[in-house]
Amino acid sequence: MSKPVVALVGRPNVGKSTLFNRLVGEPMAIVDNTPGTTRDRLFGEAEWNGVTFGVIDTGGIDPSSVAGDRLPLSIGSADYIRQIRSQAEVAVEDADAVLFVVDAESGVTPADVEVANILRRKQGSRDNQPWPPIFLVVNKADSARLREAAYQFYELGMGEPYPISAVHGTNTGDLLDVLVASFPKEDETGEEDLVKIAIVGKPNVGKSSLLNRLVGEERAIVSPIAGTTRDAIDTRIDYEGIPVVLIDTAGIRRRGRIEPGVEKYSVVRSMRSIERADVALLMIDAVEGISAQDAHIAGYILEAWKSTVVVVNKWDLVEKDTYTMDMYIKKIRQDLNFMDYVPILFISAKTGQRVDQVLPIALRVQEERLARLTTSQLNKIIQQAQEDHPAPSHAGRALRMYYGTQVRSDPPTFMIYCNDPALGHFTYLRYLENRIRAEYHFIGTPIRIILKPRHE
Repeated sequence: MSKPVVALVGRPNVGKSTLFNRLVGEPMAIVDNTPGTTRDRLFGEAEWNGVTFGVIDTGGIDPSSVAGDRLPLSIGSADYIRQIRSQAEVAVEDADAVLFVVDAESGVTPADVEVANILRRKQGSRDNQPWPPIFLVVNKADSARLREAAYQFYELGMGEPYPISAVHGTNTGDLLDVLVASFPKEDETGEEDLVKIAIVGKPNVGKSSLLNRLVGEERAIVSPIAGTTRDAIDTRIDYEGIPVVLIDTAGIRRRGRIEPGVEKYSVVRSMRSIERADVALLMIDAVEGISAQDAHIAGYILEAWKSTVVVVNKWDLVEKDTYTMDMYIKKIRQDLNFMDYVPILFISAKTGQRVDQVLPIALRVQEERLARLTTSQLNKIIQQAQEDHPAPSHAGRALRMYYGTQVRSDPPTFMIYCNDPALGHFTYLRYLENRIRAEYHFIGTPIRIILKPRHE
């Protein structure tokens, strides 16, 4: 059985992301005073009294026709705002319970009334499934006066209000007690072995478009505005019986071009998303070609020891002849020469060209990440490598490798015992890595070689 899922909904800037962070116990959602900061759904996991459940933070449901409660014009058009509202509605349809968050300081606003109407209109929309319970959460009730004033929210017709302070944690325990008690009583099962795939790259290269193609629904907002996806979005799918988590991340800009405020934290989140992943899909814009920033992102992935597939998007927009793809591959191999083991795939997320190959390649790379060489295989490689090309000497001493073993996978890690690790020059270790890959490719996956003195 899957864990219960709770959706946080409400108009912008009522503190949904702050409550999300309080529930999951870490600052996953961006918290900013700018209304509409959380544009896409964000998934996390929470636990209360031994019960584990998922939490979805949504972009605010914004009834754009209500004067005085609109998102800032800089965020986008009315159509864009409708997409944000649609995201929240989809999240509600997926949920087992809903936390309708309002602002104690602002009191009941026309926007709150409209959100309540939206939620009521959604009731009964799920075929053969009961509508999830809705809990009216009056946030920012930081004083006794504001907690007592929560009674005014009865006029929304959404049941008993629960006054809390997400910032300070006041009364959140009481809210969680009633929330957990509302979950269907089901037998818990063990956590699935999930393959985590992060979609990373510069802003506006088509990450969300690819996510939507892979999932088969409009799960992430697609907009021509660079930097639309500010948060990392976890989407769980089942691909040919294999449970997969797709992580669509915020675009990563060069440091000097990171805007102050929320985008700074989005970049940090993208880095953390790479850390969480098993495989990173590094997306490159085919029209712009590979850039220094693409190489920097590849460096981030390598530093985190994650497996990689390079996905060249917008291939449909490139004028091509017989040699175009070969020229692109050669250029990518030159610029990512520290990642010459990664597969390269040319796609169009817009038209669907070769998108069906993305997950099979990513899962193949994940299999390579978990592969193991036997000790006898490894020692044969080490011995032959030294015979074919002995390590150069330094001050009359040369590296001498005696034996080795693979001590772990994910990523493949080899411990090699030698006379002196300080004699292991980078170039010789790279040569040894190439010899290992000649025996077993470890496609798309970095391998670690650790030298240790034999006496240890």
